[in-house]
Amino acid sequence: MGREEAVDAPTVLTELRGAIALITLNRPHALNAVDAAMATALGDAIASASDDDRVRCIVITGAGRGFSAGYDLKAFARGEDAEHPEHPEWGFAGIVRHVIDKPVIAAVNGFAFGGGAEIALAADIAVAGDSTRIGFPEVARGLVAAAGGVVRLQRILPRRVASELLFTGAPMSADRALQHGLVNKVVEDDQVLDAALDLAGTISRNAPLAVQATKGFLRESERYASEWDADIWDAQDRLVMPVFDTDDAAEGARAFAEKRDPVWRGR
Repeated sequence: MGREEAVDAPTVLTELRGAIALITLNRPHALNAVDAAMATALGDAIASASDDDRVRCIVITGAGRGFSAGYDLKAFARGEDAEHPEHPEWGFAGIVRHVIDKPVIAAVNGFAFGGGAEIALAADIAVAGDSTRIGFPEVARGLVAAAGGVVRLQRILPRRVASELLFTGAPMSADRALQHGLVNKVVEDDQVLDAALDLAGTISRNAPLAVQATKGFLRESERYASEWDADIWDAQDRLVMPVFDTDDAAEGARAFAEKRDPVWRGR
């Protein structure tokens, strides 16, 4: 593919694989750097997958050599935003503040730097290749990792490890990312997408309302400091207990008793 053809290609590709929405960042000629067009396309793809009843899990990966090099600094220098023009509340790349009810898995191939790493941080689960590097080099460009890096890293990593990444801008290896829980699994480079799709398949075989309620409560529970706070149990009851009255809950019990696979209807 020539450069002109590559530039004219869609910046985000979407594909439905059974109950999995596969979303591919598709600016390989620019190392999948995020400009306004990609932010708009990614935000729309996420929204479409979220609204599609066929979709139970979302996988995001990058075309070419890496996941994403982050904010397109050439676009930034032109004064171009990297947000969806109609949905600025979704944040950088149309995803980092986008409330997504369905599980999202980042299949991090090659590298994820800056805003690219922050896209991966916005996912619920991350799979990386053994040569993957993840870094937040914003400080070396006079910027701050303000698209989730500062907010989310300190919640995932030990504070001193997060500080090292954010202050130095030096990348972290996949093995060290796994050691500290920044990624869930490290596989051979050519197995990243397959491993992410395999995880997505496992999730998609579970009851969709139960999975979504679980994710919703995980998000809500971050508001509370202690499991002994009565409010966190009230929040759980409000978000989770309705699942027990669904048709899917009854189907799960019947399928167990009848020793067969359940047929989920999402109601």
